[in-house]
Amino acid sequence: MRAYLILCFLLCFVGVTPAQEKFGDNEAYQWSADDITKMSFLTDGVFSDEGTMVAWVKRRPSKEKNKYVSDLYLTRLTIKNKDGSFKTTQLTRSDDSDSNPVFSANGETIYFLSSRDEGKAIWAISIWGGEPYKLDSFDVSISSLKRYNTNYLAFEAEEGESYYEKQLEKAKDDVEVIEDTAHFKTSRVFSYHIEEKTTVRLTDNEFPIMEYAIADNGQWLVTSHMMSPHYPADGQPKPEYYLWDIGNGTKTQILQEGFQTPGDFTFLSSVSGFYFTAEKSSDPEWNGAGISLLYYFDLKEKSPVSVPLDHDWGLGMGYNVMGDHIVASLANGATDITAMYEKTADGWQKHAINAGKYDEHFRVLDISKNGNKWLYDYSTASIPTQYRISDFDNGRRSKSLSEGALLTDINPHLKEKPLVKSEVIYWEGALNEQVNGILYYPKDYDENKEYPLIVGIHGGPSGVDRDRWGDRWAYYPHLMAERGVFFLKPNYHGSSNHGQKFVESIKGHYYEYELEDILNGINYLDEQGKVDKTMLGVMGWSNGAILTTMLTVEYPGLFKAAAAGAGDVNWTSDFGTCQFGVTFDQSYFGGAPWVNTGSQIFNENYIIKSPLFEMEKVKTPTIIFHGSEDRAVPRDQGWEYYRALQQIGQAPVRFLWFPGQPHGLQKLSHQKRKMEEEIAWFDQYLFENKPDRLKEVFNEDSPLGSLITKSSSAQQDGLFGLLHDGKLIPEVAALGADTISLGLFEVTNAQFKAYKEAHSFPAIEGNHPVSGLPLNDVQDYLSWLNNLTGKQYRLPNAEEAKALQNKAVEIGMKENTLNYWAGYDITIDEVAGFRQKLKEIDGSLLMPVGSFPATEIKDAKFFDVGGNVSEMDADGNTYGYSAYDYVDKKEANPDRTNTRTGFRVILEKAN
Repeated sequence: MRAYLILCFLLCFVGVTPAQEKFGDNEAYQWSADDITKMSFLTDGVFSDEGTMVAWVKRRPSKEKNKYVSDLYLTRLTIKNKDGSFKTTQLTRSDDSDSNPVFSANGETIYFLSSRDEGKAIWAISIWGGEPYKLDSFDVSISSLKRYNTNYLAFEAEEGESYYEKQLEKAKDDVEVIEDTAHFKTSRVFSYHIEEKTTVRLTDNEFPIMEYAIADNGQWLVTSHMMSPHYPADGQPKPEYYLWDIGNGTKTQILQEGFQTPGDFTFLSSVSGFYFTAEKSSDPEWNGAGISLLYYFDLKEKSPVSVPLDHDWGLGMGYNVMGDHIVASLANGATDITAMYEKTADGWQKHAINAGKYDEHFRVLDISKNGNKWLYDYSTASIPTQYRISDFDNGRRSKSLSEGALLTDINPHLKEKPLVKSEVIYWEGALNEQVNGILYYPKDYDENKEYPLIVGIHGGPSGVDRDRWGDRWAYYPHLMAERGVFFLKPNYHGSSNHGQKFVESIKGHYYEYELEDILNGINYLDEQGKVDKTMLGVMGWSNGAILTTMLTVEYPGLFKAAAAGAGDVNWTSDFGTCQFGVTFDQSYFGGAPWVNTGSQIFNENYIIKSPLFEMEKVKTPTIIFHGSEDRAVPRDQGWEYYRALQQIGQAPVRFLWFPGQPHGLQKLSHQKRKMEEEIAWFDQYLFENKPDRLKEVFNEDSPLGSLITKSSSAQQDGLFGLLHDGKLIPEVAALGADTISLGLFEVTNAQFKAYKEAHSFPAIEGNHPVSGLPLNDVQDYLSWLNNLTGKQYRLPNAEEAKALQNKAVEIGMKENTLNYWAGYDITIDEVAGFRQKLKEIDGSLLMPVGSFPATEIKDAKFFDVGGNVSEMDADGNTYGYSAYDYVDKKEANPDRTNTRTGFRVILEKAN
């Protein structure tokens, strides 16, 4: 009966599913959800005034905080390390977030903001190191730090608590006032003198500031102001914009007509004016999706003019000012084109920029004041983001950007991951117009096979998928491609970066063109013989989830699995509860729900465009995600979605929401859970890999779990090992794909006796580790093993032994060591006495291999890494611990009883 139960357990844990047989073997995958949440990002990169240093922020995951935090770094472009990389120093290190670095005029100090002390301070740190210190503290939190002139900093902040607020706080009133223009909390711009440590209010505005920019000389300031506490949710009233003459103490309202959502204000170095962007759409009253254009406001004329981009699709990823000139990213579909616009007396002259292999795949982050140095990022869909420093050649006839050098390698762990082929593909979509998308190929793609396809649909709808690195918690194509699927990210009608006609085409035609685009993309890949249309999955977040849902409504039998995160199903309830429902819904559905459309007394689009009223068509197994505090797509949309599918009962459905999370998940644990749930859903319903429900109640680290893991190892008449030509040899497991393999156990007496018949031991100790051998005997055994198998076995080298030693220290007190036999955490002062006591023992403390739970290393589990016998490396040195050794994490050179030394083999990877 016991043997039968163990067999059942083994089938649960090591069985190969039909999907795995078809789309890949059961090797451990190299990509995991942890690899996605482990990624870091560079933000806030800025040059020092002289262009010899770059201050930047590393946004990294913090397990302790369960979220991303930010640290400040400094890179010196005039100093290089031996490997040719720039000298980089980490300036701050904590689980608080430091951001917004600003160099002092002399470059000796960096000022920055921090989440420390609730953000109520300006911090400073010397470029030569030392602890950060408070430059000054304030009563309220501050934001948007900028430097002007030499000794001044500007920042945005609210005023202190009013009497009204203090009374509410005193009464412990936690009522949230949704709308109250009588108590509008106003933010303003302040000036801080660095040497005198004095603060002056620069603006006296009545309504909160949305954005501001200040000229280098401190004379001019431009601000935008939110006129409603919930703009842009209600769309009205529109923001107001002001130009402040700080020197004269006057302000002038500007940009009152003809501009939709102006922003991104930047003054020229000459302070003759400022640049800004504004959206161009057919429905500016609803801030409708359109294209971004660039404008110049002349301070002398007090009027704006359009900067002629000579590019119909407008701006792509924004612009940078270089002196008085502009470096602009221009929309180009799935890529972007970077051009320079030289300001002349007659206007602007456009110049193409030659960036070699980086053309259409780089984004400028900052430009030095003299324009000679550029900080930019470069990536493609299958090349992780590189942050680079390059020289710019501003020649008369040509403008070129050198390849330059890496500023930093911010995600070194991605070098170990398989990166699949990707490309931009094109097909005919709705309206007989060309659409495109990013296609990721399966790992180890074979053109003679057809593969499953997962469609990952971006949000917006005016988002866009560029040919840039984009693996995140919402979409992770490399992880999926490693599992043997194509992954397609389509740029459907309504996507931005493709011109005004394309982005506005779905207004009044919501769902109609997008679904046709996506379906045609699937058919295009099917016609090429790439995909198996019986193996389709679809996923998306926000508008991607909205389209995912409607695809399962309109094509009930097409998809085998769907994952929808934070998507709407009922537009009638969305109008009032969505953060921006008023503007979004009226833009895409042609008015409010009660608007008389002529043939109807109400706007029927809110009904006929809501999949909630057609849920009886859905047959696709669907998993639903929502953040509990989501105001962009309120969580109750998820409830309506789930309740409909659950009541109809034609499709399996699972609904998860994430407590305290907004529209985009912030907690690392929630991001990971979302990915793991999604992967498991596709495993079950797309790959037909039934989940092992036993794992939900069974602890693999329990004594029974350890027994099962050990029992799954090869055994011959009760002796661990494999038979090769009738000889018992060690069993090994790979540490990952295409790498070395490590012995599951230390080499046993029985395995060594297969080589040396004269080796003797008590009959009951065949599975005990062999010990006390000299190095030459071990080397002779390895030579015999290599000759027998035709493979290459060896001992760990020094580097590998060090890694195993670190693992031994980590777990040594939990395995067969002196600490275990003591029965409590003995101290180093008690070791001598304890060993003296051991002399009274008649027999050995060694145990059969595998007597303790296995330890996970890389992608496999191994036994006795921390105890039983210490082990020998290729140089004859000892690592690890024996049953007679004391484990102390603080001991750099542990005192081992070397007579209890065995060894563990490594098998080289096959060529």
